[in-house]
Amino acid sequence: MEYSADYKTVQIPLQYVPAAQLRNLTSALLRSTDLAPEDADIIADALVTSELRNLQGQGQGVRRVRAYVDRVRACHVDPHAPFDLVKESPALALIDAHNAAGTVVAVKAMRLAVQKAKVCGVGIVVVRHSTHFGSASYSASQALPEGCIGVSMTNAGPEMAPWGGIDGVVGTNPWAVAVPTGDGPDAMPIILDMALTTSGKGMMRWLLRDGRKMPTNWAITADGRTTDDPAEAMDGTLLPMGEYKGYGLSLITDVLTGVLSGGAFGTVPYSNQARQEVAHQFIAYDIDWFGPRAEFYAHLAEFIGMVKASRLRPGFKEILLPGELEWRRQQEKSAGGIPLDPEVFEDLRSLAQECGVPWPF
Repeated sequence: MEYSADYKTVQIPLQYVPAAQLRNLTSALLRSTDLAPEDADIIADALVTSELRNLQGQGQGVRRVRAYVDRVRACHVDPHAPFDLVKESPALALIDAHNAAGTVVAVKAMRLAVQKAKVCGVGIVVVRHSTHFGSASYSASQALPEGCIGVSMTNAGPEMAPWGGIDGVVGTNPWAVAVPTGDGPDAMPIILDMALTTSGKGMMRWLLRDGRKMPTNWAITADGRTTDDPAEAMDGTLLPMGEYKGYGLSLITDVLTGVLSGGAFGTVPYSNQARQEVAHQFIAYDIDWFGPRAEFYAHLAEFIGMVKASRLRPGFKEILLPGELEWRRQQEKSAGGIPLDPEVFEDLRSLAQECGVPWPF
């Protein structure tokens, strides 16, 4: 069966759980470590939000809970690290994260960018010496309630080869841009959230388990051959979206995060799991600085109408905005439960027992 954006597993029996109970369980598991309660809650909300929005197999959801718990306990994440303001101006800030939990650092950094945007129109915060920060859209979306556009980006481990090469040098290096379309929780934002590879190894592992072939533009083998076999590609490198264009964007992301911040870049991030050495950048644009917010929303609605009015190509049912599929998934799963990978479900059960946390399902 051919892979598509509305892919659903045909072989893996999913376990449905209520979102609120999953969030409470995730928070309790993280609170069993030395993380501050408020930090554990931020990470839990980020993981469950990712679970609500993403396809099974995409790797930023609650399948990461055990890894996060283990990393804190192994002192590979410092739960007491300061949010160290190295340098700042009214519009800019440079942060040293000192190996703190990346998701928490990302939220704090975007909130600081918003504060600066409220003064200067635009706020930019660059972070070095951080760790894995989860879905880029989660931190970008922190700008939305404040009437701001949020941009979040990070470098990552070297899973992508430079265009024409075989060896991994740059990362998936994801970006997210979150744009409010109105005030209030019922206004669907436009959220572009993308890794700069065509796909990731999490989806490759999922398709392998589900007995599916993968598109040949996802990855190459260790000796540089194209393949549709996810097993054959697991030891290879990921291919960039848009061929050389995605590689160029990934390289520039490393410049805007690791190189610019004085942090790590290229082959260094994730090379030592005790210090992942990840760098990020966050930008907030205060819409009200540029003009009345109501006018922005009206112009944006007009623009969306133009986009949706495009004639459809054969085989397409509708024009979607960035993040619209994820918004629909979020509404559906919030109402009907989150489908969990049975391996993740059992791992959470085992982890709860190990941590002395009551099992709610």
